[in-house]
Amino acid sequence: MNTHTNKINLNLSDNAEITVNAFIEPIQHTAGNFHEKWDALANLQAAEPKSQYSHSDFREFLPSDAVSVGECWEIKQTTVKNLLKQLHPNPSLEMRVEMYGIEEAKGLRACLRAYNNQLTHIVFRIHAEFALTDGWFTPSQFAGHLIIDRTTESIIYFQMGVPEGTLNFDVHWETILEGWDKPRWITDCGYCSKMELWAGSEDILKGIQYTQAITQEQAEHNLILQFYDSQKINWVSLKEALELAPKQQKPVHAISLDGPLTDEAC
Repeated sequence: MNTHTNKINLNLSDNAEITVNAFIEPIQHTAGNFHEKWDALANLQAAEPKSQYSHSDFREFLPSDAVSVGECWEIKQTTVKNLLKQLHPNPSLEMRVEMYGIEEAKGLRACLRAYNNQLTHIVFRIHAEFALTDGWFTPSQFAGHLIIDRTTESIIYFQMGVPEGTLNFDVHWETILEGWDKPRWITDCGYCSKMELWAGSEDILKGIQYTQAITQEQAEHNLILQFYDSQKINWVSLKEALELAPKQQKPVHAISLDGPLTDEAC
């Protein structure tokens, strides 16, 4: 994991407020056309398009101790749940672990990506899902940015959303639509072009010169390592494996997957 040695403390003021916007683009694609058959999915939209928060509410995104660039920590849940309720009134951070027993699916983590004398850039990753009528909606992840003015201890920019991808959510639906005698659970996956919370302008991300920094990609990788043990393996392509095997006198272990290893949209 990429980290630096100099540590800084982070804080936010009690005195200011921030307006957070929420938006969900209507779902246009699911592999099994659930967005056309299931009303709860077809009508999914932001519950509260705008909501006010104190800057101090976002202290839950900050570490309790000084941290260095590249270091990760756990985010507290209360403010995150309130933010998620802007998107849908029934969020869950438990990821139904009691059903599937996969603890690594749970988590809220942040990473200090960069800072200078004025600004701090935090990157974070949150796993959450929503209880819909007769089912569950599980985004791949919520990824985001929090940029803080260190002088005024205020939020300059906040963004939290489901990243783009060929498929970026899956759903579980309990239904008798297929003509069964009693309800059964069926699954599907799909693409939502925008499910996002934000405050401020993303233009702030451009052109900042930081004193200490790692790349966005490095920060995201550090966060992935907080969730998935599989990413601690030095994976290589099949082509590379076939080249390395005779040189290292090792067998080739090939794994074929029908979904990603690094998010929850599988």
